[in-house]
Order: sequence, then structure tokens, then C-alpha cells
Amino acid sequence: MKTNREVLAQGIKYMAWALPLLFVGPSVIYNAFINKQNNWHYLVLVLGIGCCIGAIYLAFKGLQTIMKSLFGN
Repeated sequence: MKTNREVLAQGIKYMAWALPLLFVGPSVIYNAFINKQNNWHYLVLVLGIGCCIGAIYLAFKGLQTIMKSLFGN
């Protein structure tokens, strides 16, 4: 069974985009909870939650693509 290198590269790209979001999302959420007196509190909180959801989606899609490249359909 051969590895499809193009699909593997696409999966690694997904994982590369997910990695920074895994660190940025919780940091933004923490910042939102620290600055509750600010008017932008809820917007920053939604942005942080969106980053976390995006990181989870990209990590899942990346792992799924990598498994597809290794084991086929």
C-alpha cells in the first residue's frame, strides 16, 4: 500500500493551520475573561471561541486527510 503524497501534504497543511489556533484561541478567551470591564468583552470572547472551534475542525480534518493518504479510502 503506497502513501498518496499529495493528500498527505494537504493533511499536513491542515494541521499546520490548526497548531497556531490551538494556542491563540485559549489565549484570546483568557484575555476576554480578564478584561470584563471593557465593552469589547463579548466580541473578544466570541472570537476566541471561534478560534478554538476552528482549531478543532482543522485538526480533525487534517487527521482525517492524513489517515486517508496512508490507508486509502
